This record gives sequence, C-alpha cells and structure tokens, in this order.
Amino acid sequence: MSSYDEHQRAAAKTPVRAGVITVSDTRTEATDASGRYIAETLAESGVEILGARIVPDEPERIEAALAELGARCEVLVTTGGTGVGRRDTTIDVVIPKFDRTLPGFGEIFRMLSYEEIGSGAMLSRAEAGIWGQTLIFALPGSLHAVRLAIDRLILPEIHHLVWETIR
Repeated sequence: MSSYDEHQRAAAKTPVRAGVITVSDTRTEATDASGRYIAETLAESGVEILGARIVPDEPERIEAALAELGARCEVLVTTGGTGVGRRDTTIDVVIPKFDRTLPGFGEIFRMLSYEEIGSGAMLSRAEAGIWGQTLIFALPGSLHAVRLAIDRLILPEIHHLVWETIR
C-alpha cells in the first residue's frame, strides 16, 4: 500500500465543515443552482455546511463573506467571478489570501474542462489554496463547471486535504 493510500485511509473520518459563497450580481436563492449543488453535494457526502452566502461581484463583499465563513470552516468553496470579465473579481480577492497554493487544482480543472469545451477552458481562472488552516476552492459560476470540480476533484480529496492541512 502506498503512503498516499495510507493517508487517504487515515483521513477518511476527518470531520469537515464548509461554507459556500456564490459571487454574482444577478443570482438569488431561487436561481443559484451552482451554490445549491455545492452545498447539497457536500452535505450528502458528510460535510457539515455552516453557511451559504450570495454576494455581489464587489471585492469588499467577497472579502467580508470569506472572513465570516473562513473563521468557522475548514473548507470554503466559491462559485462565480473567476472569468476574465471586468466584474469577475473573486480571484483577485482570494489569491492574496493564500499562504500556500494548490496549483494542481486549477491545472487539472482546466485540462478536464478543455476535454469537454475546448479552448474556452483557458478563460477560467479557477484556483485553490490554503489560507491559514482553511482550504479555498474558487470555482466558475456555471453549474457544469461546478459539477466537474466538485465531483471529480474536490469530493475525492476533501477529507485528505483537510487532514493534511490541520494535522
């Protein structure tokens, strides 16, 4: 058995508390399919959801939501604001917070996206990193992109990542 497998097994029962932040000027609770998918899917996998927020694409509001939920959670997942549009500011707020980056997340996410949507995948600035003892995943706003990130990248590693971060 590899040390990776040993770590996965040791980490499997690590409790995880998460917060979800939807960054959008137009989404409401009724229309926030991406934020709802993140919260419901994580909860179904045993992650405790401590809060979900919808905030406009304004750096100060994103910052406040990160600070509020980050103080209580091992994992924060944002959706929206990761593109190249003028109002897409999530990444500009999140990256300076990172004490350590997880470059493999963005690289693999864009590779998987490229396989599905082609060259448009390069427009995504999806990122992940560690802020203190909190993991932050900044995902695009589309439901398809969120499903890809949650199902194929985050869920298979969430307990292991938290275990590595807090031990």
